[in-house]
Amino acid sequence: MFADKNAFKEQYLERFKEITGESFEESTVEDKYKVLASLIMKKVAVYMADSHSRLNGKLNKKRVYYFSMEFLIGKLLDMYMINLGIHDIVQEGLSELGINIRDLENVEKDAGLGNGGLGRLAACFMDSLSYLNIPAIGMGLRYRYGLFEQKIIDGHQVELPDKWLINGNEWEIKKPSKSEIIKFYGNVKYEMIDGRLQFIHENYEAITAVPYDIPVLDYDSNDVNYLRLWSAETVDDFDLASFNRGNYLNAIKNKASAEA
Repeated sequence: MFADKNAFKEQYLERFKEITGESFEESTVEDKYKVLASLIMKKVAVYMADSHSRLNGKLNKKRVYYFSMEFLIGKLLDMYMINLGIHDIVQEGLSELGINIRDLENVEKDAGLGNGGLGRLAACFMDSLSYLNIPAIGMGLRYRYGLFEQKIIDGHQVELPDKWLINGNEWEIKKPSKSEIIKFYGNVKYEMIDGRLQFIHENYEAITAVPYDIPVLDYDSNDVNYLRLWSAETVDDFDLASFNRGNYLNAIKNKASAEA
């Protein structure tokens, strides 16, 4: 981690060049947030990998799988820094660089992963499991529009989609190698093959379920658990044959259907 504020500043400025390719003086507050989040996530990912190695080294390893439709985890930057014990060092280092840490924290969007009390309860359960050093994975869905943005227009409440992922999410790790093909619709036929009854799924529509992992760590805990959130993506997102025939809407139909 960072031994002191000077060590943090050195790593932060070096990371800034790696991430943005620009000079620090010309950066925006969004750039500064993105670099800080990237630097913190780099540290968290190391803790996460070490935690997995310790678990895999155990003979009688067991893990809790917590399934929930919602995980209201809130903003993670401040929580990660506190739980890693580096908040004060980072705050002092940023201050000497002319950055107010609160400005960076305000850039982060709330994770739109639900809208109810059960989602907050699920997030608290995951925090508790990490604090108790109980290996666990929270299984859920990676909603693109899990919450809504409220505006008052002409005296009426208007609900708009909350595009919380529009600038990406620095706290997630995409795991394409662990993707699964999910099949919808179609029909099932059965045949006797080599003396065994086999069921064959035909004429289905397939989507790819791609997992994204978000680390869950608690204060003064040795273990880092994670949320595994599944995102629906198309198997073939562009139908070139339809495009060449001039049927542009049909060319992107699979992508639109999967993301819906």
